[in-house]
Amino acid sequence: MSDSEQIARACAAAAADKKGEDIVVLDMRGVSDFTDFFMICSASSEPQLKAIASSIRDRVREEHATKPLTEDGYPVSQWVVVDFGSVICHVFLEARRGFYDLEGLWNDAPRMALEL
Repeated sequence: MSDSEQIARACAAAAADKKGEDIVVLDMRGVSDFTDFFMICSASSEPQLKAIASSIRDRVREEHATKPLTEDGYPVSQWVVVDFGSVICHVFLEARRGFYDLEGLWNDAPRMALEL
């Protein structure tokens, strides 16, 4: 398992720990040249959105000694992006996720099997 796959799985687990909903990891290798994985999940409130993003940052730092290259979206956009380079995490409020439809936009990217 590659480092980026391990980080993607850690991000998904961190989102699940904070009750993130509809967690999906898209394998972007072969589909995109700017990242290996997208982790996408939904939150039901702004406090949960912030808690999920914080959990992702903390877990990846603790387990992989890695910090995000950038983080954007607090709090007004209702969409937080935590970018580790090879893994980009998208945490949406439910209504925003449907509006941007990243899964539909990248529908040719395979979904990673997750056991959360």
